[in-house]
Order: sequence, then structure tokens, then C-alpha cells
Amino acid sequence: MKQLKKLISISLAAVLLFGCSSEKDITENAKTNDTPAQENLSGEQSTLPVLSIETQNKDANVLDFVNLPVSRHVAESITTWDKSYKIPIEPYYETCTVTLKDSDGKSLLAPAEAQVKVRGNWTTTYDKKPLRIKFTEKQNLLGLNDGAEQKNWLLLAEYKDASMLRNKSALYASREIMKDDGLYAADSDLVSVEINGEYYGVYLLTEMQQISSARVNIAEPAKDYTGTDTGYFLEYDGYFYNEDELHQFSLDFADNAPLIPFNGEDDKGSYVRCLPMSKNDPKKEVGITIKSTINSQEQHDFIENFVNNVYRIMYEAAYNDKAFVFDKNFKNITESKDITPQQAVENVVDIDSLVDTYIISELTCDADIYWSSFYMDADFSADGKKKLTFEAPWDFDSSMGNKDRCLDGTGFYAANLVPDVNGGTKGGGEYDTINPWLVVLAHEDWYQSKIKDKWTKAYDSGVFERMIKLINKDSTELEDEFRNNYRKWNNIIMNSDFVNELSEPAKACINELQAAEFLAQWLQSRVDFLNSCWHK
Repeated sequence: MKQLKKLISISLAAVLLFGCSSEKDITENAKTNDTPAQENLSGEQSTLPVLSIETQNKDANVLDFVNLPVSRHVAESITTWDKSYKIPIEPYYETCTVTLKDSDGKSLLAPAEAQVKVRGNWTTTYDKKPLRIKFTEKQNLLGLNDGAEQKNWLLLAEYKDASMLRNKSALYASREIMKDDGLYAADSDLVSVEINGEYYGVYLLTEMQQISSARVNIAEPAKDYTGTDTGYFLEYDGYFYNEDELHQFSLDFADNAPLIPFNGEDDKGSYVRCLPMSKNDPKKEVGITIKSTINSQEQHDFIENFVNNVYRIMYEAAYNDKAFVFDKNFKNITESKDITPQQAVENVVDIDSLVDTYIISELTCDADIYWSSFYMDADFSADGKKKLTFEAPWDFDSSMGNKDRCLDGTGFYAANLVPDVNGGTKGGGEYDTINPWLVVLAHEDWYQSKIKDKWTKAYDSGVFERMIKLINKDSTELEDEFRNNYRKWNNIIMNSDFVNELSEPAKACINELQAAEFLAQWLQSRVDFLNSCWHK
């Protein structure tokens, strides 16, 4: 392993200095790969399971449902800077029959009826779009998540990740880290997808983030139930304002109190605020989308008040050394002299879940960390923990060196200042921001000690070594599958839709093998850095 690390470090230095390939290589590759997409590759032998989607409607334009839609709020935002942009149709369900076979043609799923549509936010603007499958009856696919049967499944297109392995490897590590704490992270595996007999490429089959006994395991209110003693599944989300008023709310962040970014040093000279300071402040507001069922204004107001007060309890403990507690109805908070500030936080936050989430976030350096796909929940049912819990990590295609974040693998990131995600290759957006949930406790010694304990346990168990081996194994064994995918889409070379988002070394890769090599090299450098800081 030491020799592997040495070789990887040398290779990473070369990649960061020179990129994956020369300009001549890119030009020649573009000439050989700039060919029409194959209409049907289903006759070729696949080494991946083949998931087939067959529409019941046989109209000539039926595949519009997978080729044309763009999420409406994304399309509308594009019109604000591109007046010539015509808003496409928004995603809609098409009734389909779904089958799944292994690489030898053996059936893994009998023909099952499902509704299928395009899903996602900005990813819906790409030619190859992610999909949601909603089965009529619960199914398990590929034995994922210990064989749990569910109606809802996702197919991620991995369009701007040339390795196609960032989500899979990050979700693998997340499951390994979170499972000992009884927390959920989605399971996943790669499949080859056909729609009406046409080859659509390699996708990552994975689970949908939702309340379920086998996913986010909290109570869900019965139909029309309006009481507050239920479960709430939440997303910290820059798109929250697109939801109806019952399923979103703003955050006050302890009256927008200043936070000290965490850079690994005892530097308390700089402060940042989470919310815009004025109407002229370019910083965007990020709030909460309620992802689960809400049947009443009472439920909405209850969880809004709880989340805002939990953050205030965390802030008062970390910045003012005060302990605040809820009343018995979880409505108001008052200062207490009977417990320590740490105990006050532990009363209302599942600290293990926050530490796990922070480690995963620091490991992956995702550019969207402050903006979206950051999930939490709280369960106030009779058996619920009645604590804010962080789980269901998600959306890593902009992580691990794909964007210019911690590009040499070093430096603290997840609780530090984060550049505006719209800042392009160099991250030079309009403003710097931060993920408040990850930074608010970051300077507390007791919290840092828990991080080191959990990191040491994960590292010593071999999680990160297996994560890197998984990347190398998939890239090597599935080389033909990835080649077919890029013969269909050619989006490593023809990447104008997202090239400005990519880091220089990611941009220079001209095939999946090079992209996966860069990912593995970056990840090894990142693991080495964090281990030097956290291993006990």
C-alpha cells in the first residue's frame, strides 16, 4: 500500500501539472470519436446487467419523454440570461414495462409495470438525462440495500463525470461509514440501459431519497393526519423557494449570526454570514425543502420552529458557551444551568450522524456542499429520537476533483469558505458562502475529538482503500461498457454544456480510463491529507 501511495502521489503531481493528455491527443481523439451516436447496441454482449424500458405507447415521438424535458424552474432560470432560450416541456411520466437481465441474459426482474420520467435539476439540461422509475408494485433491483423492495428507483446519467464513478464510490464509502450508526446511505450499481430497444448507455442504478423502513427510517403520517408527532425528511436546498409554501421554509441562522470558517488552524479573524446582508448582496438564500408528506400548517410550523431553534442551540453552545433547552412541547427554548453546552447540543442533534456527514463531506469536497442535496430528518413519533439527524448523503458528480475544489487533495473544505458554485472552473463566483450545519460546531474540541475517533475507525477498517480499489476495478473491468457509452454520447470530447465547470485535470481527460485514474489519484491524496490530520 505504501508503494501504491508513492506511485499515486507521483502520478497525481504529473496529472495536476500536465493534465490527462496532450492537446494533440485530444484533437486526434475528437476526430476518431466524433461519429453519429449508435442507434442500437443491444445486440452486443454486455458485461453489465441490462435494464430495459419499453413504453406502452408506441407513437413515433414517444421517446420525447426521455429526450426533451427540462425541469421547469431550471428552464425559467436560463431565460433570465438567455432571452432566446425556448422553455422545453417539463418532465412527465410515461407508462412503461421494465425488465432486468444479467450479462448472460438471465432474468433478474420479470416484466414489471412502472411510470418513468426525467428527474433532477440542472442535469435535466444535458442530452443524456437522469430518470426516475416508479413501479406499480414494490421491486428489488440487483439485491441492492440487502434486497429491500421499493417502488421508487433512480437511474443517474453521470453525464459530467467522465469517470462515471464518483457517485458510486462516494455512496459506497457513505454506507460503510454510516451503517454502524444505523443511518441510511443509498446503495447503487452500474447497469446498461435500453429504451424501446435503443441503447442509452451506462447508468448508475440507485435508490431514491425517501422515508421508508429500508431507507430514511422515520415515521410518516397517515393520510390526512395533521398532528406534529410524526417524521420529517428535509433537504437544505437552494431551490427551496420553488416548492409550495407548505413544503418549504426559510432559516434564520440565529438571526444570521456570524460564523468562523474552519481551516484547520486556530484562526478566528474572519467571519461569514449565511444569509444575504442586504438586497444588494449577491449571496443566494438557502432554506429547507420538506421532502416528506405535510398535511397541515401546524406540522409545517412545528418543524420550521424546531430546525431554527436547534441551530440556535448549536450556535449558543459553540459561540457563547451557553446551554439552551426546549420545553416539553419543543416550542420554546430557554437557558439552562443544569447541563453543559455540549449536552444541550447532544439533546437535540444526533452527533454521530453529523460527524459521519462531515467526514463524508470533507473527504469528497463537493462543490454543491452549501447549496443542495444535503439531507436531514427528525422523528417525533412515539419511538422517534426527536433529534435532528443527518443522513442520506447525495449527489457527488461535482466532487473529488471534478470541479476546482481542493484540487491537490489538501486543505480543509467542508466547514470552510465555499466559492459560489456558479463560479466556473476557478470557482471565482460572485460570493463566498459556507455550510452552516457543518461549521457551527467545527471549532469545538469535543466535536473534533469525535471526528478523529470516527475517521480512525473507518481508516483502520480499510474503507478508503476499498473505495479506491472499487474505482480501479470498475474502470478496468468495464472498459468496453464505458467505451460504448461514450461512443453513444461522446460527451467527454463534445462537452460544451459543462466544460466550464470542470477543473483543468478533469477537463484534460479524453476517456473514462484516464478520468478514473485521476479520480483515484485525487482520492488517495485526499485520504492521505485527512489521515495526517485526524488519525489517532
